[in-house]
Amino acid sequence: MSLRLVHTSALTRPELEAVRALLLDAFDGDFGDEDWEHSLGGLHAIVDDGEGVVAHGSVVMRRVRHGGRWRRVGYVEGVGVRSDARRTGLGGRVMGALEDVITAAYDFGALGASDDGAALYAARGWQMWSGRISALGPDGVVRLREEEGCAYVWGLPDGPDDELLFDWRDGDVL
Repeated sequence: MSLRLVHTSALTRPELEAVRALLLDAFDGDFGDEDWEHSLGGLHAIVDDGEGVVAHGSVVMRRVRHGGRWRRVGYVEGVGVRSDARRTGLGGRVMGALEDVITAAYDFGALGASDDGAALYAARGWQMWSGRISALGPDGVVRLREEEGCAYVWGLPDGPDDELLFDWRDGDVL
C-alpha cells in the first residue's frame, strides 16, 4: 500500500471525492460540509491499496496564541481509516507522515480527538491539553469548555499551560 503526501491543490476532483467518501464512512456519516472544509488547504497523507483510498489525514495551518504570542500550528484534520482496514497500522502511517510535516514546518501540532481516535494519538506521544481552550470569535474571546479534555498537542514549546487561544472558523472551532 502506498502513502502519498500531497497538497489539496494537486488532488483531482475524483481523488477529493474518494477521500470525502472515505471520511463519511469512517465517521459513520457524521462528517459534514464544515468538517470537510476544515480538512482542505494543506497537505494530505493518503494511503491507497491500488483499488482506492484506505486511509487519510491532513494537516492545515492555524494560528494559536500560546505563551503570549501567536504561533503557526499544524492542525490535524480528517484522520480516518476504511472500516475493513482498521487496526492494521494505517492510522499510524498517516500520523507519522503528518507529524513529519508538523515537525519541519510548524511551531507545534494540535488536533481535536474523537473518542475513537484519542488512543492512537496518545500512543504516538500526543499529549492531552490540560489547560483552558478558547477561540478568538467575532465578538471577542470565547471559552470552549466542551472542547477541554479532547485537545491534543505535539511538540509544544515550553511556556505556560494555562490557555490555547485558537483562530475562529465556522463549524467546530476545534
